[in-house]
Amino acid sequence: MKRVGILKTLSKSHYLKRIMVTSTRNINMPINEIEPWGLLTSLDLYECDPAIIRSADDIRRYVKELCDLIKMKPFGECHVVHFGKDKRVEGYSMMQLIETSLISGHFANLSNSAYIDIFSCKPYDPQVAADFTKHFFRAKSMNIHITKRL
Repeated sequence: MKRVGILKTLSKSHYLKRIMVTSTRNINMPINEIEPWGLLTSLDLYECDPAIIRSADDIRRYVKELCDLIKMKPFGECHVVHFGKDKRVEGYSMMQLIETSLISGHFANLSNSAYIDIFSCKPYDPQVAADFTKHFFRAKSMNIHITKRL
């Protein structure tokens, strides 16, 4: 398996974008010409509003609004469960199946951080999802990692 990596930092924002392409296909093909099977956007949000990340209702509302925004159809209920004996990782975890894959996340109470993954084989704009997510949780900063799945 051959691996090509690109690390790009946007100078005008706090975003860190990483596009990692792994494929057994023609490695000489430019990355922007490779048709992905799916897209994974991983968001690391810091200094979120503590009240929002500690509210199961707000987390469910986020998922509904995100699905509407990026035109994804939920499949079944959004699961939001609070757990964690270790204070470092205590918080809610969320999982929402969508017809084209999955949205999941974990919300860390101690650090007021959130870690959200959006994976779909249906195209969507990762920047739109990231901007909405940062705004919804009132995060002061965010890293975004984008992975094309081939």
